[in-house]
Amino acid sequence: MTVAKYSANGNDFVLFHTFIKKDRSTLARELCHRQDGIGADGLIVLLPHSEQDFEWQFYNSDGSHADMCGNGSRACAHYAYTHELAPSKMSFLTGAGVINARVEDTMVQSELTPPTIIEKNIAHNGKTWWLINTGVPHLVHFTEDITAFDIDEARELRYIYNANVNIAFVDGENLRVRTYERGVEDETLACGTGMAACFYRAYSEGKVKNNIEVYPTSGETLYLGMNERTITFKGAVKKTFVAEWRS
Repeated sequence: MTVAKYSANGNDFVLFHTFIKKDRSTLARELCHRQDGIGADGLIVLLPHSEQDFEWQFYNSDGSHADMCGNGSRACAHYAYTHELAPSKMSFLTGAGVINARVEDTMVQSELTPPTIIEKNIAHNGKTWWLINTGVPHLVHFTEDITAFDIDEARELRYIYNANVNIAFVDGENLRVRTYERGVEDETLACGTGMAACFYRAYSEGKVKNNIEVYPTSGETLYLGMNERTITFKGAVKKTFVAEWRS
């Protein structure tokens, strides 16, 4: 089986396409294992679809399913375009709904599903969190010290709310974001839907304008914007290698 390894702002994925739709949770755990496999945050499988350009199956590194992944959507779009599975402007089906994407060389923009504020002003350990769904649920807290990310607290919150956990810092007109991701069960170098959730809270509270730069732990630059009902999410992706996998 031929697979491709992609990196999207520090989030890394294994991708392949097939005509066969089946559960691949075990394969995801094998491929994503950092020591015994290829190593990745997630597995993305592209499948034919009757109405959209294609559909995907997305698995976290622990084999669990996820409805949406912002960085994964951009890596997936680049893979689909370069493998002639879709035109440069495409739409594909995820568990969260239809995603529109556009590929321009190594830069890929995804239009995420409309965000939803589930709950505001969640108090925990003296901090105030918002729970926002940007395809998957995210807790968001604004901090004055982005270096102080309590992973134990994030892990506790992740299980209380079954959500990813983010802290964000307003840096001038832009944002810095750190994310603990469920399914990976640790901080990742970047999380697209997490950055989108932080941006949406900041925009809703008037902390930022409707088009900004966001900097995740990887240090790379993402471009997020707000249109009438959805969030646009743009940044570079990189195909790191292609390999033959024999399980």
